[in-house]
Amino acid sequence: MKAAAIQMVSAPRVQDNLEAAARLVAQAAAQGCELAVLPEYFCLMGRQDTDKLVVREAPGEGPIQDFLARTAREHGLWLVGGTLPLAAGDEQHVRNTSLAFSPQGECVARYDKIHLFRFDNGQERFDEARVIEAGRGPATFTLRARDGRDWRIGMSVCYDLRFPELYRELRADVLLVPSAFTYVTGQAHWEPLLRARAIENLAWVLAPAQGGVHETGRRTWGHSLVVDPWGVVVSQRAEQGEGVVAADLDPAAQAQWRRQLPALDHRVL
Repeated sequence: MKAAAIQMVSAPRVQDNLEAAARLVAQAAAQGCELAVLPEYFCLMGRQDTDKLVVREAPGEGPIQDFLARTAREHGLWLVGGTLPLAAGDEQHVRNTSLAFSPQGECVARYDKIHLFRFDNGQERFDEARVIEAGRGPATFTLRARDGRDWRIGMSVCYDLRFPELYRELRADVLLVPSAFTYVTGQAHWEPLLRARAIENLAWVLAPAQGGVHETGRRTWGHSLVVDPWGVVVSQRAEQGEGVVAADLDPAAQAQWRRQLPALDHRVL
């Protein structure tokens, strides 16, 4: 199965971002990808945290969700909308939600980001809990590929990457990590953490990211990549800016690695 991690430099305007996402998903489809994953905040990188509140949608309705369903159906592929803001338990918060759509345009899975990022190095300050309500549990879905093979797909978002227990719980063949890593934390930890999660779980990792200098002045790390179950980066976007990172996910190679090193069967805790 060929899969794509899509890199974006999203703006503070939803419509502009949806047009960019449509263009990039079309590129992935033209390359024969069966799965395309958009980055965290693909639909909006606002000027302030509360901008998310203005564009939030109710589950199952709204222009962003309609776009994802329509685009998946148009290209006949599985499409994961990195994250978008969905309504939360009060008017001051949203859920940072990743949604998976089938080639028929049906929403087959929802994951609300569990771990909320907080960072303060004296120059940059982030505290997602100010406007985001944390999710409560993991999420997976089964992807039936065109060759009839079923893949177990595990969902996560950005800061989740620092919590390996989540990925153990997913027990997935493919781990999705749509992200908007800061430049500082990404430069230090992005690739090592992604490779570690792949190695620990003998799983493929697709990590689409925001990557570049945004209109707001925020700089994100980018370097969207695909890692194989042995921890090797098989495809990566080295430069900043939007683009498509595609790779063939080989189920036979994964099965062989899991047979040779049955670490997943040796778990004690």
